[in-house]
Amino acid sequence: MAEFGEDRRLPPVNFGNSSVPSDEAAVKTHCEVSLLNGDCGIPDGMMGSGCPLTPGTQPGGENANTSVGTDAKSEIPRRSSIIKDGKQRKERKKTVSFSSMPTEKKISRVSDCINTMVDGSELKKVRSNSRVYHRYFLLDADMQSLRWEPTKKESEKAKIDVKSIKEVRTGKNTETFRTNGTYDQISEDCAFSIIFGENYESLDLVANTADVANIWVTGLRYLISYGKHTLNMIESSQNNLRSSWLSDLFDEEDVNHNRQIPMCAAVQLIKKLSPGLKNVKIELKFKELHKALDKSGSDVTKEEFAEVFHDLCTRPEIYFLFVQFSSNKEFLDTKDLMIFLEAEQGMAQVSEDTSLEVIHKYEPSKEGQLKGWLSLDGFSNYLMSAECHIFDPEHKSVCQDMNQPLSHYYINASHNTYLIEDQFRGPSDVTGYIRALKMGCRCVELDVWDGPDNEPVIYTGHTMTSQIVFRSVVDVINKYAFVASEFPLILCLENHCSVKQQKVMFQHLKKILGDRIHIDAPNLEDCYLPSPSELKGKILLKGKKLDTNCTASEGEVTDEDEGAEMSQRMSIESAEQQTNAHKKIPLLKDLSDLVTLCKSVEFKDFPTSFQKQKPWELCSFNEVFATRCACDFPGDFVNYNKKFLARVYPSPMRIDSSNMNPQDFWKCGCQIVAMNYQTPGLMMDLNIGWFRQNGNCGYVLRPAIMREQVSYFSANTKDSVPGVSPQLLHIKIISGQNFPKPKGSGAKGDVVDPYVYVEIHGIPADCAEQRTKTVHQNGDNPLFDESFEFQINLPELVMVRFVVLDDDYIGDEFIGQYTIPFECLQPGFRHVPLQTLTGELLPHTLLFVHVAITNRRGGGKPHKRGLSVRKGKRSREYASMRVLQIKAIDEVFKTALLPLREATDLRENMQNAIVSFKELCGLSAVANLKQCILALSPRLTGPDNSPLLVFNLTDQYPNLELQGLLPEVLKKVVSTYDIMIQTSKVLLESSDGVYERILQAQRAAMEFHENLHDLAVKEGLKGRKLHKAVESFTWNITILKGQADLLKHARSEVQENLKQIHYSALTCNLSKGGAVSRSSGSSDSKSRRSLEAIPEKATGEEELTDEEN
Repeated sequence: MAEFGEDRRLPPVNFGNSSVPSDEAAVKTHCEVSLLNGDCGIPDGMMGSGCPLTPGTQPGGENANTSVGTDAKSEIPRRSSIIKDGKQRKERKKTVSFSSMPTEKKISRVSDCINTMVDGSELKKVRSNSRVYHRYFLLDADMQSLRWEPTKKESEKAKIDVKSIKEVRTGKNTETFRTNGTYDQISEDCAFSIIFGENYESLDLVANTADVANIWVTGLRYLISYGKHTLNMIESSQNNLRSSWLSDLFDEEDVNHNRQIPMCAAVQLIKKLSPGLKNVKIELKFKELHKALDKSGSDVTKEEFAEVFHDLCTRPEIYFLFVQFSSNKEFLDTKDLMIFLEAEQGMAQVSEDTSLEVIHKYEPSKEGQLKGWLSLDGFSNYLMSAECHIFDPEHKSVCQDMNQPLSHYYINASHNTYLIEDQFRGPSDVTGYIRALKMGCRCVELDVWDGPDNEPVIYTGHTMTSQIVFRSVVDVINKYAFVASEFPLILCLENHCSVKQQKVMFQHLKKILGDRIHIDAPNLEDCYLPSPSELKGKILLKGKKLDTNCTASEGEVTDEDEGAEMSQRMSIESAEQQTNAHKKIPLLKDLSDLVTLCKSVEFKDFPTSFQKQKPWELCSFNEVFATRCACDFPGDFVNYNKKFLARVYPSPMRIDSSNMNPQDFWKCGCQIVAMNYQTPGLMMDLNIGWFRQNGNCGYVLRPAIMREQVSYFSANTKDSVPGVSPQLLHIKIISGQNFPKPKGSGAKGDVVDPYVYVEIHGIPADCAEQRTKTVHQNGDNPLFDESFEFQINLPELVMVRFVVLDDDYIGDEFIGQYTIPFECLQPGFRHVPLQTLTGELLPHTLLFVHVAITNRRGGGKPHKRGLSVRKGKRSREYASMRVLQIKAIDEVFKTALLPLREATDLRENMQNAIVSFKELCGLSAVANLKQCILALSPRLTGPDNSPLLVFNLTDQYPNLELQGLLPEVLKKVVSTYDIMIQTSKVLLESSDGVYERILQAQRAAMEFHENLHDLAVKEGLKGRKLHKAVESFTWNITILKGQADLLKHARSEVQENLKQIHYSALTCNLSKGGAVSRSSGSSDSKSRRSLEAIPEKATGEEELTDEEN
């Protein structure tokens, strides 16, 4: 159906009172803006001259037969992720919204979609030969045919009969799209395909916006389902669940039975139903309606109330999603909802009883409650509930192993906790401790000095900060220490007091904190610190300690004075080295004895620490010195932190209390990164978000690769991590709700021009950011509909941050943000509750997103892990072993090469087969096998509703059995399914043996670990070669462990896939022996056109001829 050299002008087409500009104007506009992910079209530079429709040009002219070029997509100017303060941000190029629909028009009924289709839309037609053509598509008024123009063919041939359409497929999921040279320039959200005819040909289209694509997909699916009865269905659907519900609400308010209520009552009623709406907007909508009706009074009738509610409270993006799963009905029945919960939301063990529970909880209409139907409003209620929050509720309580050594955890820490403003002149207050402890902080600081009346005080020495009494701080700590967490609290004592006042300090600590202070001396034979579980309810003091052989009542230690360091930095520009004053101060032995597991010692270098440092000794690094260690000795820093606690505190130059980036030090394994809690912004967002992932208990288990004794990890890696399979994070920003004006904005009015940044924070290889287009003058319900993909190399260290900004700002652009650890993301359609810069929840302010993770390693909830992405054999990379130049050890590692290769082949053969099956189902790699079976199910049924294929579920591996004559088009599906099952079977049956051979090589190599240094010396290795041999050994061990884990997780993935096939076959009544229900609910087997997908032709090459365009 490709078209050659069609250059004819389209007349402007009227949409109500507006008109579509001529193509020359459209092309000019398009050329003047950057190509964003949200621009669903192809850059005009990519088009042949056949695409801009110019007046008077005849077919076959000089511009004919021009194909798409290869211009790259324009880049969006990147900006620093570090500063969100509008005053410090550099100027950015503004962008435009590509929405082609009037902002006041909402698509929220099937009739809206049909009317728009009858009016017509300009769409781009994509061909496999890399040509893209602008065409104007419209639905005939009788809704029997789809036409397009201009065309070289006769007008009666430039159409598709609606009854010949087999399927409408969303996204770039046909062979034409996949092989098109412009694939990367086409937005997934704006692409769709019409599969039609007995040969299952495809008409592949790209809309200008995702809104338009949704309209056509929804309308066409409705036409396919109801055919000539479409009009009747549209008319009958007007009296739906919403109408009866709103009628009941109105009657309750109309106590006098006047059939109308005061406008103020109507406004409050709608406000109650949709709290995010402003009263002014609701009242204005009523007044506009009254003006249009030439109505003089202000009272509101039932019909007017329903109309305003419909206009203001219907979210088009949720409506499009709703009809996709409702089998094009005006409600979801229990089976529809079960499919949505299973296939999209990743919910495990769903039954129709589960669906009924959701319906009874969220459906507002009495009729829906009685019949077990979920209306659009009930569906919206569910999606906006806590159940559909993006944060996985399993992480709201402690969910990690808390029995590992203290050094294996990140610990939530505060710097100069007593300060509530800057470091130099700011006031001190006990509220700083209360705030930090309530937020889950497990390490607070007390900078103690001699005070008046023999009472020690807390403040930053050598500065002008105010003072607070030490005793009152200890009282507050005693009261709030374990309010947010039961795990140990560390008190960092910076003691500058005289012996006299140290005695007072000791008395207060013992009297107030009592038995909570951990005073048991460490076991000298222990190689690691105790676990958080062993230290529950205990307070650990970190500070200087006298030698064990000291018998006097006091002794001398080196002073630890961060305040003096800051004071020096005020006058010294250089900050390259740590300040070591070496000033001696007296220390009371009683106070010294309170320090047990966190003895402060000075750091010299890594070799010295590896040889002499004890597990209970703790070094503090200032930010500058820690950064230098991370850059110069990344591997040593990680290895150091496997055994010892490291505390990093902000540079003395940060007198304004700004914060360092904690991830710069978390990636090195530093456990205690002290943050200025009083200073909001990106860095505190990262810190707060990070510690949410384990019940906000203040402790987060570090990644295994950073805990294992023998493992290789470099903090500065800009590539994939050895032994860890990269994951792909797919995020679609769908829409926003109730965005407020930035607090510090100097612009007048309440209108905002929002756009969204998605930021990925982690190791250098993972750091990335993407932004949406700007939606102009719409903060109430802006539609973005843009998809992004990020490669994640070390998931355990990644955080995802959503930031909403105002493009039309004066002074302040920040609207809201939300930061979440990658491990806490829930898949499916989710709402993101936005927060202020200081962390408070913005009321009713949400982002609506879709999340999917592919090629996910296992080890967690299987329903949100284990999706596969295909890798071609040419690009297949096999794990290799590094040569140590130690013959005996190299021979052992050589024995692992074959099983490593076999493990990779087992995993990737299985993954490739799964992706091939997904493609034949018309779905992307983001889909799961539940969605694939559901998509195929309508085509596995013959004309008489008898199944052509059934799944035999009696065997461990569900196989397809023919029940009759199979159409040619399904044969490739069967063969691809068989390959997928076969590769899965081979993996399950072979993985144990391969896994054991890998572990055997690992165990054999580890026998050399203790004598590795001596063996290397015997081989003549020294200096750099010796260091390289040790590094290569840890690299190889890491590879063996990682590949063994990947194989184990691939096995779990296969088992999960087999479960999905099993349950999906039951859901679709395609199991051998007839329907088997998992619950007591409806057994409706009605064809679900919304999920329908037709396999493509076996060759993928028989396309419509160019003459049939």
